[in-house]
Amino acid sequence: MVKENIRGNLIVISGPSGCGKGTICSKLLKNNPDLFLNVSMTTREPRSGEVDGVNYYFVTKDEFLNKIDDGGMLEYAVVYNGNYYGTPKAEVEKKLNEGIDVILEIEIEGAAQVNEAMPEGVFIFIIPPSMRELKRRLIKRNTETKEQIIERFKRAYKEINEVNKYNYIVINDDIDTAVSKVEAIIKAEKCRVNRIEDFDLNTKEEMLHELLTEDLKDYDK
Repeated sequence: MVKENIRGNLIVISGPSGCGKGTICSKLLKNNPDLFLNVSMTTREPRSGEVDGVNYYFVTKDEFLNKIDDGGMLEYAVVYNGNYYGTPKAEVEKKLNEGIDVILEIEIEGAAQVNEAMPEGVFIFIIPPSMRELKRRLIKRNTETKEQIIERFKRAYKEINEVNKYNYIVINDDIDTAVSKVEAIIKAEKCRVNRIEDFDLNTKEEMLHELLTEDLKDYDK
């Protein structure tokens, strides 16, 4: 009997700011309600329309640092304007142990930390079709000053060099196509050999014996 590992897969999705990873994750959840998108924690102020516990857990710097000291963060990083971003560990482990696939939409520095702690994760890098398009998207968001956009653009240029540390790369030229590619990756990962438990030599011999005794017993030349 072939037995599949019931633990969920950890799907890490990251890429430079403005690459569209947030939109991809939103569509993934809409198409696949069995997936769980982990909520990150940050010390930055909420933007207009953002809800605590939905978009992020918004906390103070002291609260975030206490979480780090308690070993409660799977990963964290200090990014734009000195703000902390990170992933609380407990909820991720809980969902994975329940057999639920967990998506982490995180910064590239944080993804590197997750790779060290949980190398069995599936790491997907999202990139825009060009740096010119990335710049256009950052400006179109209209959520930051000119100086902040320049900072993000420079950082994105450096982050793209980290792509070789990921398992997969998805170019986000067309959002629906990009989502379909990520869905295909998630499905394929379910079929990896290391997802199967107890499939040893004895199991294969049992399968062969069953095939010969059951399938051929009624065979009549």
